[in-house]
Amino acid sequence: MKLLNKNTGMKKQIILFTAIIFAFLFGNAQNVLQSPEYIKGLTAQWKGERFADGRPKVSDDLLERLKNITLEEAWAELIELGYPNQYEGDWKHVHEGDNLVMTGRAVTAQFMPTRPDLDSQVRAQGKIEGHDYNRATTSWAIRTLVEGDIYIGDTYLKPNLGTLIGSNLGNGVYARTKRGVICYGNIRDMEDLRKIKGFNAWIKSSDPSYMRQTMLVSINAPIRIGHATVLPGDAVLAKTDGVLFIPAHLLEHIVLTGEVTELFDIFGQQRINEKKYTAGEIDSKWVPEIKADFKAWVKKYKGKMPMSAAELERFLETRNF
Repeated sequence: MKLLNKNTGMKKQIILFTAIIFAFLFGNAQNVLQSPEYIKGLTAQWKGERFADGRPKVSDDLLERLKNITLEEAWAELIELGYPNQYEGDWKHVHEGDNLVMTGRAVTAQFMPTRPDLDSQVRAQGKIEGHDYNRATTSWAIRTLVEGDIYIGDTYLKPNLGTLIGSNLGNGVYARTKRGVICYGNIRDMEDLRKIKGFNAWIKSSDPSYMRQTMLVSINAPIRIGHATVLPGDAVLAKTDGVLFIPAHLLEHIVLTGEVTELFDIFGQQRINEKKYTAGEIDSKWVPEIKADFKAWVKKYKGKMPMSAAELERFLETRNF
């Protein structure tokens, strides 16, 4: 009997402990706009400056330099670093073109199929957080945007009655960010959105309906964009053929790797044309003679260097050519 009572007591303690844990988790997960502490925990490997909302504040200089990095260069390095799930391709655009490029910092928004009881809870929590309770929840994330942000929305490819933005919200996004949106789903008002100078959107398609059967559930939580996992504050590289979501703590490395790779290519092609080295020698691991030649060549390079001499030197010290 004592053993039975002991086991019963332990079971009660386990149930009570589990209930406390679930209460804690769900109590902290109720937020629509995630807290700075939560975002800092998600992005703990970032050691630099942050926004008030907790997102990593990668530098404008690196975002500008990122525009010149090819998807292939950045993607290959991300895979080497253990991040194979950061790319999504097959997009349409508001403004189509062969040389589209947009970089910025991710603000994420997750949408789900409408369910009245959950929608009521989201709206009640949104009211507590200061969102406009009487407005469509599609506008809530836009109020958090600042210049340099890119609005990233997952509307789960809903074909109609679930469009992320129209012309009014598109103007709102551009006014705050001077950027655009990336939507895993549909948007509307394509004709009017094309009139916004400087704005663009990476989308799966468009639909003339507005959002009736889709609801917002979170802002600045992790989301899935196709085959990619996106965290708030990720650096975004959007080009004609695809989009990369780069962890903030890896951005400087990705940019430098791409820039140095381009220098390697210019040097290598020049030396091949001069018949100093063969293509096979340049395309293999460099011997000390070629490494020394490259370092001397860089000092005399007449082109525009995207990085500082100190950045390049630090990078070369860790690079195995």
